[in-house]
Amino acid sequence: MVNYRYLGNSGLKVSEITYGNWVTHGSQVDDSAAIATVHAALDAGITTFDTADTYANTAAEVVLGKALSGQRRESLEIFTKVYFPTGPKGPNDTGLSRKHILESIEGSLKRLGTDHVDLYQAHRFDYETPLEETFQAFADIVRQGKALYIGVSEWTAEQLREGAALAKELHVPFISNQPQYSMLWRVIEGKVVPTSEELGISQIVWSPMAQGVLSGKYLPGQPVPEGSRATDTQGGAQFIQRFLEDDVLTAVQRLKPIADEVGLSMPQLAIAWVLQNPNVAAALVGASRPEQIASNVAASGVKLDADTMAAIDAAVGDVAVTDPALTDDVSPKSRLV
Repeated sequence: MVNYRYLGNSGLKVSEITYGNWVTHGSQVDDSAAIATVHAALDAGITTFDTADTYANTAAEVVLGKALSGQRRESLEIFTKVYFPTGPKGPNDTGLSRKHILESIEGSLKRLGTDHVDLYQAHRFDYETPLEETFQAFADIVRQGKALYIGVSEWTAEQLREGAALAKELHVPFISNQPQYSMLWRVIEGKVVPTSEELGISQIVWSPMAQGVLSGKYLPGQPVPEGSRATDTQGGAQFIQRFLEDDVLTAVQRLKPIADEVGLSMPQLAIAWVLQNPNVAAALVGASRPEQIASNVAASGVKLDADTMAAIDAAVGDVAVTDPALTDDVSPKSRLV
């Protein structure tokens, strides 16, 4: 079963293995398989579910709402996000303007079949909207009871600091950031994590398995496996390309004996590794089949000793990306319409 951690400087507990439906629901797998996988997650003790309005252009929220229908709402933590284009993708169908935020929360609640989300997240930083406007809209949503807490995704340390100052002024519970983080992608360690620790903000990390590369199934010098994320033209392939260089894949193969030594599969080792960071509240894990859930959950509560952590660092070597400045490049400098 899954362990639980506090999210940020709040009283909210989340399952440290959190179910994310980014690539799968509404696109990769049919609804019946998606619903079966969500139910397997519930059976395994996962109570926290993360989605976004932009996933499959709102279809992922619909599928998750169906899958969670009939569950005791008080026993769940449901997260969604706002920023990226949705619907017909008109000029106001994106960003963090007051208009888009207030309209988007209504759409998300309807699709999810709930009267509130536990965490509403700014999916990226919006350079075209005053931050005061964004946080005032978030504050109004919190006061209306439509979101209990506020979070963001892929914000820089400086942006987190500016947002935290406004949140404090407006009495908004700003408690989380959702960045990419794995053995191979460590750009948050230099600035984002120390700043977050200071501000009382936790990380909910996505892609702890580096888009599946840390499973070890991609081999140097070999074609990518048929049916893998690297062949998914609906979104998965473009994100995995950076990890498919032979030097990266060779380094990943050096992790296999380390996983064997501690009695974990390679995916379990990857998930357990991100959870060793005390600023990480949860690892976002997706699944296309129910049986994958039990394997992922086995990483919860695992403690890796210092020797194991050092061996992982040595195995990965300099293929791990650590430059904090790369966080600056994640949020688009203009809206994507």
